Amino acid sequence: MISVTSRDFFEMHIEEFIISSEKVAHVQVGNSAEHALLVLTKTGYSSIPVLDSKYRLKGLVSTSMITDSILGLNHIEYERLPDFKVDVVMHSPVPSIHINETFKKGLDLLINHPFLCVVDDEETFLGILTRRVVLKQLKKHMYQNNE
Repeated sequence: MISVTSRDFFEMHIEEFIISSEKVAHVQVGNSAEHALLVLTKTGYSSIPVLDSKYRLKGLVSTSMITDSILGLNHIEYERLPDFKVDVVMHSPVPSIHINETFKKGLDLLINHPFLCVVDDEETFLGILTRRVVLKQLKKHMYQNNE
């Protein structure tokens, strides 16, 4: 039987597991939906963070949110894309976690989300904690402690 009862492991801060904001694709509140769709398409991500001018987390935007907003009765109205801003279609509040939270808290929250936005006390976007990274660390911990 596999045991993952190491309290120290689960109480570790998530800081060392995050992908820093410099490496995460994002858009700003004032960007057009067209720009957001280009970023999403080029990166291949399903959703990306939306930040304000001070890099505070404001929402998430996805390809489906954008395409839903330009669906007409008979066709997709691509010509509307440059006319509206990301903040019109973004989703808020955002699944997020504070930088000082524990691995256990991240694991709990990632059950329902592919990634969590990581923020500080001022809601400044610091990066993301992905389900993939957490599962890799959990697997590594399990194998190291059960050999």
